[in-house]
Amino acid sequence: MQSPKLRVRSLFCALLVLLLAAWAPACLAESAATSALNSDKGVLSAKAPVGYVGSSACVSCHPSESKAWSASQHSKSMSVATPATVRADFAGQKIENAGSHGRFFREDGQFKVETEGADGKLETFTVSHTFGLEPLQQYLVTFSDGRVQVLPWAWDTRPKEEGGQRWFHVYGDQPIPAGDILHWTGRQQNWNYMCAECHSTALHKNYDAASNSYHTTFSEISIGCESCHGAGAGHLAWAKDPARKADKLKGFSDAVPQRPLADWTSDPATGSPAKGVARPQGDVVELCARCHARRGTISEDWKPGRELAQTHMSSLLQRGLFEADGQMRDEVFNDQAFKQSLMYAKGVTCVDCHDPHSGKLKAEGGEICSQCHDKQKFADVKHAGHVATASSPDCVSCHMPVRTYMVVDPRHDHSFRIPRPDLTQKIGTPNACNDCHKDKSAQWAADAVEKWHGPVRKGLQIYGEAFKLAREGDPDARDRLIAFANNLDTPAVARGTAVLELSAFPSAAVTEAVRQRLKDPDPMVRVAAVRNIAMQPPEERLTRLDGLIADPVLAVRLEVGRALSGLQLDRLPPAQAAALEKLFAESEKTMRLEEDRPEGRANLATFFMGRQLYEQAEVELLAGLRLDPKASELSVNLADLYRGTGRDALAVETLQKSLALAPDNAAAHHALGLALVRQKKYTEALDQFSQATKLAPDDARFAYVYGVALKSLKKSEESRKVFLEALALHPYDPSLLNALLSDALAAGDVDAAAPLAKRLAAVRPDDEQIARLAAKLSGH
Repeated sequence: MQSPKLRVRSLFCALLVLLLAAWAPACLAESAATSALNSDKGVLSAKAPVGYVGSSACVSCHPSESKAWSASQHSKSMSVATPATVRADFAGQKIENAGSHGRFFREDGQFKVETEGADGKLETFTVSHTFGLEPLQQYLVTFSDGRVQVLPWAWDTRPKEEGGQRWFHVYGDQPIPAGDILHWTGRQQNWNYMCAECHSTALHKNYDAASNSYHTTFSEISIGCESCHGAGAGHLAWAKDPARKADKLKGFSDAVPQRPLADWTSDPATGSPAKGVARPQGDVVELCARCHARRGTISEDWKPGRELAQTHMSSLLQRGLFEADGQMRDEVFNDQAFKQSLMYAKGVTCVDCHDPHSGKLKAEGGEICSQCHDKQKFADVKHAGHVATASSPDCVSCHMPVRTYMVVDPRHDHSFRIPRPDLTQKIGTPNACNDCHKDKSAQWAADAVEKWHGPVRKGLQIYGEAFKLAREGDPDARDRLIAFANNLDTPAVARGTAVLELSAFPSAAVTEAVRQRLKDPDPMVRVAAVRNIAMQPPEERLTRLDGLIADPVLAVRLEVGRALSGLQLDRLPPAQAAALEKLFAESEKTMRLEEDRPEGRANLATFFMGRQLYEQAEVELLAGLRLDPKASELSVNLADLYRGTGRDALAVETLQKSLALAPDNAAAHHALGLALVRQKKYTEALDQFSQATKLAPDDARFAYVYGVALKSLKKSEESRKVFLEALALHPYDPSLLNALLSDALAAGDVDAAAPLAKRLAAVRPDDEQIARLAAKLSGH
């Protein structure tokens, strides 16, 4: 679902750090206040969905909750730009940064910004909205087509003595030229898609594909009561009708299930609670995860009390987003981190630490932990390694390390992990000890931890070494990944990651492990298993996935629909074909929610190509390229479609046009090389393969094809050099190993062949022929 650069949305969706309530308030007071789309805080928009009443309707019955909410960042997550809401200095300041220009001033009562537009030329834009509050405030510009874009200049709202009260560029010193998808006018800075759902209430994107325009609506401009409680009209009616007092939902159509009463009494022996509590499905953590997770939207039909996977597709612990051990790397909004923690496993929820209406912590610093943990025991130097003073690190310092995003916004990792400087040595992941002791080595920190706590490292997050091996393609990861996948005590987000990583290590044991995970209680683990199986032949996919066609969770069904799109329905029994037709219709509808995005169009095209609906696939790819002509991945897919339908010349033309716009796209060079080979233009093809290999050395496939092409043209030495250089970067790639093994055997070079065969046998453990060859060569 997500493009490779989607991770950067954290740079402008930065305010989702507070939490709202998990239970319904006692009653709502009716209010007739409505306004236009650009409504004030708490006031119902004229275009609100039926059943919504606005946060202003809550005040008379819930004054304390309303007062707390009014002071929260949620209530100020978005506002119309007025002197009362704008915190920045628009008195004519100018700033230059990374080749970008900004001038901020007032004119005719409006807030103006002079900066580079979509064509790179200076232009003046009117600020329509503010975005967020602390420690920075961003500003939005609304265009005539309904597109709302996030300006690159933000105001540091911190006090001046802390370095604040200044304008800064959200990308720091990184130049973002006009035309780049990260430029403020580009698709990665589009509020309607990237940020709106989590900064307003009851949002509907309302993208019109025919006119490429937005008609986005919401019930409230900011995050209001109904963002978490759902539409309140029924509750308002309940409050007025004494006859309905027995209604357990108090007039709401849905509600977050309440957790059973928890006993967090600490065990004197450990200083931590001995007991846990059962976690109800769709609990408050799932409610908060709607905005505090790294995820994509698959349905706007959200209701409290549902699992997140009914409306959103969450990321797993993917490389680029998370460190190998699960620590946050890019901005991931807390959910996936928290779900790795022992606290989550024991039943702790967001509102155990955060007040649900104000969003504030219930106590400051490490004091928040003493709600459940024995303060004296954990403050002792035997545990902390530091004598307790005012300047000593506390629980938060060591167990919730900080990363700073958007230049000025520090975020705590919510996985509550034990510091592991020993893993810094082994796999290069960061650790909290060296975050403070930057002048010391990881070895020094690891030795110190061992003196305090002995040689055995504890903790729930013990999968870092396995994931590191997996990211390197090392087959030694296989058994470790299988063990984590099969262990239901492994956090589900890590279990799903293990299943996904196993895609690179096919074997009979992996097949069985994945089959078991199709029945996993966590929907995202099932999603990971479906993605793994999607790499198998279509008929085999159907055999394995037939039982999930009617899975109760939308995210799983969507993934199954994609995986089975290549099946020919006329060859199936009528009942099974009908079930798949229904699934395919639902899958297409779900994917159309992202048809304002080139990657969304690419997903639709892939879906249609699987169904052999080539004309519809072509329509989607062309539509995606109209959205962004530089989206080279769509050009590559379109060229492949043309090739598959006998239009080779058009394929070449498409790729050449794409490279004229985006000359550094390796995939387009590679695809053009393949197209030129089909036209027997071998010299030109070699040049394209060479370019692809140089531009993307991390893609072993490009180097392999380049090496094969060289060899086919009798350039054996050059071919071998390409294979060897690529193998140094990808030591376990089976295609490279097989190519070099074949060369060594052909040359009778047993010394070169033996280690290659041994490594290939480890990569392909079920290949008996390779195993016999490896054994034979090793004994030579």
